[in-house]
Amino acid sequence: MEVKKMKAVLVRKYGSPDVLRLEEVEIPEPGPNEVLVKVKTSSATRADTMMRTGKPYIGRLFLGFKRPKHPIPGTGFSGIVEEVGTKVSKLKVGDRVFGETTLGFSANADFLTVSEGGVVLPMPENMDFTEAASFGDGHLTSYNFLKEIAKVQSGERVLVNGASGALGTSAVQIANYLGCRVTAVCSAQNFDLVKSLGADEVIDYRKEDFTQSGKKYDYVFDTVGKSSFKKCKKILAEQGIYLSPVLKMSLLLEMLKTSGSKKKAVFQATGTKGDDQLRKLLGEVLEIYKKGKLKTVVDKQYPLSELAEAHRYIEKGHKKGNIIIATS
Repeated sequence: MEVKKMKAVLVRKYGSPDVLRLEEVEIPEPGPNEVLVKVKTSSATRADTMMRTGKPYIGRLFLGFKRPKHPIPGTGFSGIVEEVGTKVSKLKVGDRVFGETTLGFSANADFLTVSEGGVVLPMPENMDFTEAASFGDGHLTSYNFLKEIAKVQSGERVLVNGASGALGTSAVQIANYLGCRVTAVCSAQNFDLVKSLGADEVIDYRKEDFTQSGKKYDYVFDTVGKSSFKKCKKILAEQGIYLSPVLKMSLLLEMLKTSGSKKKAVFQATGTKGDDQLRKLLGEVLEIYKKGKLKTVVDKQYPLSELAEAHRYIEKGHKKGNIIIATS
């Protein structure tokens, strides 16, 4: 029996972008409750670059100690259902779908398998594969932090650090949709972009330290992890919260120290939430998109064979919005 092969990028050891190698591997077989998806596009994120390096080391608790447990990187995807398992009832061959593989990774490949009960939804007719691939990264993570963790309310003040990145462009739009007053921190060249997404105020991080502004914010959402609770404490309102999705030992310690305080530091890896929770949140994000209140900002698109170049570009720290990887 002929073994069917696909192209995929593999990471067999932690390291620089040079460890990303395009290889031919066997196409995965879907289990009874899974679907096989022909990947059209996938995402490459700052989190992916950190996972590739295996740093900070505490992340290896779920990534793998010596090498990645799941050698194919990438979590966000969009594509077409190629095959369905024997117990699959909601999805069928030919369906256009998008979603997030969370801790299963494996999206930077020609094909992937995902549970029908996982973080996967049918794509709306007017959504294209390019914008769909990053929904589970930027949009879902920012929505989780602002709506689920912070529970932001209309009229509250939200500062978004790294406002022109994948998470930042999502956070500005979502905070604006939820009725917040949004301050965006980014470079001056991206002011027009973040204003168009709903920012009320802008701060050029190259010219001004936002932690010295003297203004007060109910939430500081540090999407890039370049600041800290300690630095932001003075600009937080009486019960203000510093939020960041960037894993750091210092942030974990700050969480412990502030757990009983009015002002708090909060970290969460969105991908560690249960599939049912994430699928529900993704559905809510999709409803915002359908209302025309959320768009995906795409900076660059690379072919699968150039994933290493995409990682190098991301690590320069100047991308606007999302990086998309095209497989076909």
